[in-house]
Amino acid sequence: MVEVPENLRFDANGLIPAIAQDAENGQVLMHAYMNAEALARTLETGLAHYYSRSRQRLWRKGEESGHVQRVRAILYDCDEDALLLKVDQAVAACHTGNRSCFYRALPAEGMAPADGTDRRFDPATVYAGLGILADVYGVILERQAHPPEGSYVASLFARGQDQILKKVMEESAEVLTASKDRDRGQLIYEMADLWFHTLVLLAAHEIRPEEIARELGRRFGKRKADYA
Repeated sequence: MVEVPENLRFDANGLIPAIAQDAENGQVLMHAYMNAEALARTLETGLAHYYSRSRQRLWRKGEESGHVQRVRAILYDCDEDALLLKVDQAVAACHTGNRSCFYRALPAEGMAPADGTDRRFDPATVYAGLGILADVYGVILERQAHPPEGSYVASLFARGQDQILKKVMEESAEVLTASKDRDRGQLIYEMADLWFHTLVLLAAHEIRPEEIARELGRRFGKRKADYA
């Protein structure tokens, strides 16, 4: 078994806090604990193992759900008493089905940026509008890698790119029709279909949504050529 560095500081119960973070987009996924054996197993296998304080035993992330964490790197802090795991998360880290365990926020009426701009928001609204894209993309990747019988997404991948492109074109046409009809509810519905199928297309090309986000960020605030 791989030896654990001696300078790490485990607590009186032989545990050390471990934060799992999405290696691609930096999203904090979960907080757990490791003992020396869990850390050694993680280093040895490349799959995240933790120690359950409630069950008093070692466990591998995803051993029941299949939502494994493949570890790219493990960092530790300056006090040598906390770990940060950079992981590739299959589907969802949280047992609730959310991508991250940190999907709720405390009331923060008095918190505002130093520049005085009020950017307060409803976290639930932001999650529903943005974070859910990562969740859906994660499920799409899972269906692509392990196609279950009867899965619509798996059938799209099985039929190839032409079928995926056909669906993107069909959904685009539905969006245009809903817009022309000025039907707000139908436009939301059809746009959701279009976004879903574009996520499938991205997965087919091994492109993650955050790569699109980075490109938009590069263009943000630039003049006419990129978006004014």
